Amino acid sequence: MRTLKILMCFSIVCCSLNFLTAQQITTNHKMPDDMTVQEKIYGLSKLWQEVNYNFVYLEKVDRQAWDQAYLTAIQTVMNTANDYEYYRELQKFCALLKDGHTNVYFPERIDTLIYNSDFGDYRLFLENVDGEAIIARVNQSKKNVLPVGSRILEVNQIPVWDYIDRHVAPYIGSSTEYVLEDLAVMRLLEGPVGTTYTIKIMKPDGSTATFDLKHERSNEKEVYPPLEPEKLMDFKMYDQIAYVALNSFRSNSLDSLFTGILPQLSRAKGLIIDLRLNSGGKTNVGVNILEYITSDSLFYGSLSMSREHIPTLKAWGSSVQPQDTTGNAWRKKCLLYYQDKMYYTFDYSPWVCGPKSQRFVKPTVVLTGHLTASAAEDFLVFADNQEHIIRMGEKTYGSTGQPFVFDLPGGGFAIVCTKKDVFKDGREFVGYGIVPHITVKRTLQDYYDQRDAVLEKALEYLNEK
Repeated sequence: MRTLKILMCFSIVCCSLNFLTAQQITTNHKMPDDMTVQEKIYGLSKLWQEVNYNFVYLEKVDRQAWDQAYLTAIQTVMNTANDYEYYRELQKFCALLKDGHTNVYFPERIDTLIYNSDFGDYRLFLENVDGEAIIARVNQSKKNVLPVGSRILEVNQIPVWDYIDRHVAPYIGSSTEYVLEDLAVMRLLEGPVGTTYTIKIMKPDGSTATFDLKHERSNEKEVYPPLEPEKLMDFKMYDQIAYVALNSFRSNSLDSLFTGILPQLSRAKGLIIDLRLNSGGKTNVGVNILEYITSDSLFYGSLSMSREHIPTLKAWGSSVQPQDTTGNAWRKKCLLYYQDKMYYTFDYSPWVCGPKSQRFVKPTVVLTGHLTASAAEDFLVFADNQEHIIRMGEKTYGSTGQPFVFDLPGGGFAIVCTKKDVFKDGREFVGYGIVPHITVKRTLQDYYDQRDAVLEKALEYLNEK
């Protein structure tokens, strides 16, 4: 099965530049134009159909508006000038669902022509910091020209957040508004090779400057600040407080890495688990780690459900009025099938903990942020009732589920979320994020001071225990 680009890659965003239309941009740079009108209509209809049949959150969608958007999109996709424009329209249509696990992806032949950070002599990496579009990293040779920490004020003479609202955010599928803002800043200057932008920035010293940029491959690989090597796990001791960053749950080798530090953990008086960069992986990998830091023999994870279809009951429900269901469970059931509101709840049983050679049960702080997603959120659900564990930082990504993957004409594909997960007591976190017990947000000044306020607060909290 193809690898899914599930976090920070949910949809490809391209911006209109220098007031050129998307058609002018893509035509000038020879985007593929191989699809027939029939294929374009079929692909749109396939997406609409699979959402209607499989999307687990369809109940939250304004069906009349969704169907009207489909009718409007038929004419739009018929008139797209090339395959790039066509897939952009599919992404825009799909983004109406506001779900981080429901998205459209470009064919590889188009995806390889989309640039984000490369502008020939320049390389720029952007980050949303306290509501500002910040240049977080540049190529080494330009660090004095485009200083890290500079704020982007305008794109193509449009205030940056107005530009995002018009040209970037409508193409991104996200379950939460705050993650949508993060993704929009990251993809602010994403577009096809050859695309040009004019940006106005304010440098950390308060001076302003304007730059003309063009998407071209950059040959300079060195960036500033240097990229830190990706680590599955990072371990440090802060006096008597152990710090463990679990950056992914994708590899089973995490268990052996964690058991290797158990002797040091046994001598600590408190533990910090950092999940701020953990975008998920396999739920069991995370829960296996959780077993080491609790004394429980059972864990209680999320309750899962999916939509259920029985066409005959739906047909019978078409003639049922809401008032007919009073005191009649059968009619109510048929009506729910007709309204696409009937759900199948999966069998639920607690997680039975396996034997562990050593357990570490001390005051524990789990650090969370907007990138804490999917299986990392599952970890938090399992740990929810642990009295010695608290969450600190910012809300999590707020998106998980089982995507249904299907191909689209022209070589792209789409995913539709088919499974809803909630806390055992029914609390929802998809679309909201899991809220920390203690909220600590990074400010712009923290960024300039290179200060990790969340970690500092966690250390302060545990040292007082």
